[in-house]
Amino acid sequence: MHPYETISLDTAGYVLAAWLIGLHCWMLLKPAESREFLIKLPRNGAIAPWLMGAGMFWFWLLVAPDGLGPLSKLQMDLGEFNQAKSLLRIIIPIVALGMITQVKEFLAIRGIGLLALMAAAPLIYAAYLELPSSRLLIPIYAYAMVFGGLFWVGMPFTLRDLITWVTKTEGRFRASAFAGLGYGVVVLICAVLWW
Repeated sequence: MHPYETISLDTAGYVLAAWLIGLHCWMLLKPAESREFLIKLPRNGAIAPWLMGAGMFWFWLLVAPDGLGPLSKLQMDLGEFNQAKSLLRIIIPIVALGMITQVKEFLAIRGIGLLALMAAAPLIYAAYLELPSSRLLIPIYAYAMVFGGLFWVGMPFTLRDLITWVTKTEGRFRASAFAGLGYGVVVLICAVLWW
């Protein structure tokens, strides 16, 4: 059984709620600081290598070789592509190094996109075949992460444009923060009461 399959719905709900509530409370409590951070995020060279490195390492763990102890636990069955695992184990670190050292434009956004794609899987597994219909709050958010992540990796200017649009006016920024906070609170309530 893959570790993703052992994540309970309520645990996924608590983690997602903590992320949403924490992020959007920061946006509401420190609007100037959070807006400045978000505006600079697309070209933030300080955190970009860390975001891309974390995403690539997580991806590498899915094809990690046997015998690495806890590092091998996230290894996934790739079906018809299982024979490509040995090649991927070599290619992923090379691509990660190339991306971090050679790609300077919007590397932070590409890293966020990759992390969004990687983080969606545990959320989807946690909600899979669960009974309460409120569980759909988690896959809806996870599929939004997948959709956004695909765009942010391939066309990172889309997140830059979204950030520009959201931060352009105080009203949009506050509305976005309240919407994210509200979603997080609803997820938390569902996790406490029904999941």
